[in-house]
Amino acid sequence: MAAALRTAITMLLLMTVVLGIAYPLAITGIAQLVFPHQANGSLVKQGDTVVGSSLLGQYFSKPEYFHPRPSAAKAPAAGGAGYDPLNSGGTNLAPSSQKLVDSVTAAVQANQPDNPDAAVPGDLVTASASGLDPDITPAAAEFQVPRVAKARGMAEDKIRALVKECTKGRTFGLLGEPRVNVLKLNMLLDSSPEK
Repeated sequence: MAAALRTAITMLLLMTVVLGIAYPLAITGIAQLVFPHQANGSLVKQGDTVVGSSLLGQYFSKPEYFHPRPSAAKAPAAGGAGYDPLNSGGTNLAPSSQKLVDSVTAAVQANQPDNPDAAVPGDLVTASASGLDPDITPAAAEFQVPRVAKARGMAEDKIRALVKECTKGRTFGLLGEPRVNVLKLNMLLDSSPEK
């Protein structure tokens, strides 16, 4: 019995050191060497100041900025402003839910004045699964171009060129959908010489 107990304790200590200390340190070291930007949170900086992460959505509400997808992460109805990374999650409402229908209807009505002649894209009226999606579709960006151009006093073609510059295609040419990172686009707008 004592030999079995000694073997069990030795294995526990050995596996704790190997799997609890050595392996995580090795993987962290490799990640820092091979993918340092991603390993450190894909932080976006403006000068020396961190302004966000390219992986997490942020709330932009001023008319001169592109707006992100709605966030269900501690939504305003729950006493927050949304986009709370500590309270990530979608609404999980069924398509037959009246609450979802009411929410989408209200979002369509709020967005329609931005571009009265176009249908509001779905990603501007529905939250993502995480509630923290940093990207919008190119159609959602195009929908917002008239509002942003008017608010900034810029030509729509100039804004469209910036949207195109920030549009990323499918990963490896086949995974996912084309997307526009809202934070990077808004930063590019702010740094544009034409305002």
